Amino acid sequence: MSERRGLGRLLAAAAVALVIWLLARGGHPSVRPGPDSASGRPTAVASASPTPTADPSAPPPGGASYDPADFAGQVRTSANRAGVDPQLLEAILYNESYKPHDPALERAWQRIKPDSAFGIANMHRAAFDDTKQGRDFADRTWEELPDHPDLAIEAAAWYLHDLAAQLPSHWSASYTEGELLALGYNAGAGNMLAFARGAHPGAQAGSYLERLHDNWSKAGQAVGSER
Repeated sequence: MSERRGLGRLLAAAAVALVIWLLARGGHPSVRPGPDSASGRPTAVASASPTPTADPSAPPPGGASYDPADFAGQVRTSANRAGVDPQLLEAILYNESYKPHDPALERAWQRIKPDSAFGIANMHRAAFDDTKQGRDFADRTWEELPDHPDLAIEAAAWYLHDLAAQLPSHWSASYTEGELLALGYNAGAGNMLAFARGAHPGAQAGSYLERLHDNWSKAGQAVGSER
């Protein structure tokens, strides 16, 4: 009996280790799109050394792979309601698709890393709770995001709307509005405003912007077609 209990513990430990390994392969951004939206204060992202992440071009492991274009209908609907560019929202979904988005894996990882992001738009709890105030989804919870891509897309659209409302009428940097909003989604509103004033993004934010450019064309094709 003791041997069986020992074997059971060994198998359980191996299963947990496998989940951790699978999630680690998917990577995770060290800068989150949440708390800065409320404070508007810049953080040290422009000069900080980012945590290395997995190759964004690599597909998520296991059965978690998906095509953001499959959600183009929800993207168009939510973007139009929030008054943001559907192509920008779709491109951000492509940017965030490097991570496994299987609900069970996301929740397993969250138990290990409580401040991790949830859902296909990789939204943190603070960002979601701040964004949902006064919205149609105000009674929904952050814990629902892994199981409800439509909620994740709606929240991301309104988060972009709120970021846009914080931009000044004119800015000195040579970024487009969409580029600044993408930087804000990745690094927070405070950093977005710092970039608008001319601050240089660090390696991680710069990489996020490069991936946005890489994904821009296929994002446009996705939201411009009936899928």
